[in-house]
Amino acid sequence: MVFRPEEQLQIVEREEIDDEEDLFEAIDKLTSHGINAGDVKKLQDAGIYTCNGLMMHTKKNLTGIKGLSEAKVDKICEAAEKIVNFGYITGSDALLKRKSVVHVTTGSQALDELLGGGIETSAITEAFGEFRSGKTQLAHTLCVSTQLPTSMKGGNGKVAYIDTEGTFRPDRILPIAERFGMDAGAVLDNIIYARAYTYEHQYNLLLGLAAKMAEEPFRLLIVDSVIALFRVDFTGRGELAERQQKLAQMLSRLTKIAEEFNVAVYMTNQVIADPGGGVFISDPKKPAGGHVLAHAATIRLMFRKGKGEQRVCKVFDAPNLPENEAISFHFSLTENHVFQITPGGIADVKD
Repeated sequence: MVFRPEEQLQIVEREEIDDEEDLFEAIDKLTSHGINAGDVKKLQDAGIYTCNGLMMHTKKNLTGIKGLSEAKVDKICEAAEKIVNFGYITGSDALLKRKSVVHVTTGSQALDELLGGGIETSAITEAFGEFRSGKTQLAHTLCVSTQLPTSMKGGNGKVAYIDTEGTFRPDRILPIAERFGMDAGAVLDNIIYARAYTYEHQYNLLLGLAAKMAEEPFRLLIVDSVIALFRVDFTGRGELAERQQKLAQMLSRLTKIAEEFNVAVYMTNQVIADPGGGVFISDPKKPAGGHVLAHAATIRLMFRKGKGEQRVCKVFDAPNLPENEAISFHFSLTENHVFQITPGGIADVKD
């Protein structure tokens, strides 16, 4: 039997709509609290489609929207605070909120176990490594596995793919869909794709996603790669400070999208030479982007090439791993961390 993901997505929209509404409140609800429809339209034109997203903006940013005065912004924020609770909650409530987090399978059981179940929603997962280390292959596999029902370790949702290096290949999706027993045409229809050419274009594409995610059940956003255009558009030490500031703004937007719409953000990163990597390490490398990118990522994965089509993954940083496990993952390699690239995407290594 061939699984058609669009049929499952329609079921999800009907059955889980109450859960989705608990995650965010539509910006239209402001009208019932005294905000006129014209001002709500101005917020939507600025890429703000939920009250949750509104509360993630500073008043300075909001007054920068054409037609919104300080007085109007104050009134809008007061109305949003009545709809959305952005204050303190108990630890028990926080734990309950964590139950809405979905883990999407990577296609490899060993890699899923390493990640505590798969790529998680409401978080940013960064994968860095040299070229051909498997970062983009994992992105393509996730494009398909995200559309699986949750009973099959999927995310029951659509995928948004922002490509900065021209590496997305729709024909690569076909054998991966076949491996998972899914209808390839329907899988491709549930992926929205955009090619970014400048860092500004990349940021504007993120702004435009809010409208789509407020309307349809998305579960994954891929940015491949996150740093490439910044390294091209900003050159030399003289522009480094500005580059890092713009990068921080874009990463902040990614964090807000992840939390606002409960989507998994998977971003790939490049590596650069690390002169201070140590004399005992041949050809030491470190992820590009510096501390700004390091602090933004929830989970950092380091990929490297193994034998043939085998690839090795190490957890570089993750808040939900005990310290001793994080250290052991960082310094030791076991076969549990090994996966391989197959025609059907990322998979376990067969004995």
